[in-house]
Amino acid sequence: MKALVIFDLDGTLLNTIADLGDACNYALRSMGYSEHALSTYNYMVGNGVRKLIERAEPDANPETIDRLLELFREYYDNHCTDNTKPYPGIPELLQTLTEKGIGIAVTSNKYQAATEKIVRHFFPEIPFVAILGQVPERPTKPDPSIVFAVLSEHPTPKSAVLYVGDSAVDMETARRACIESVGVSWGFRPISELRGAYADHIVSSAEEILDIALISHLCN
Repeated sequence: MKALVIFDLDGTLLNTIADLGDACNYALRSMGYSEHALSTYNYMVGNGVRKLIERAEPDANPETIDRLLELFREYYDNHCTDNTKPYPGIPELLQTLTEKGIGIAVTSNKYQAATEKIVRHFFPEIPFVAILGQVPERPTKPDPSIVFAVLSEHPTPKSAVLYVGDSAVDMETARRACIESVGVSWGFRPISELRGAYADHIVSSAEEILDIALISHLCN
């Protein structure tokens, strides 16, 4: 049995794309730029909010990006739970992992304040061992520093850790941290991306994550 499961947030635990897209479109609209269809944001997210803004308006200079980022946060901080919702089976999965004595952590490229607010809002009863978002002093995923930060807070042998995400960024993060990876098929990126990123497992339901976490031959 795994002792710790680390989850990505957006596209893995929660479908956040509508609120992310709405916040980005608010920022763009406020500065006189063209908005994007929400479906296009699936390929803009995943590397932090600044990178999202840069992808949404690639011709903007650094000063404009800074202002767009301010506007994004102004909107998102107040609307980040409007349309966001857990994926099917996720609340039950987190509860079962907790009951089995498996630690649960969240690592996200979303800035820390929003990461913690959203996780606490949707999963208030889950005793996460760590909820880590993007902070200035730590590089974003796929740099594995955020995983090492979790392990610093909750020491666990790497062989007893499972990392779950929906994108190549997540699979590369796990690989760089030398831990086992699970790619989920319901997120923002296609299965082909997960395969191309050498996911150790690809699942189509939350129950399959539980099965992998409990497989006896993976015991440390």
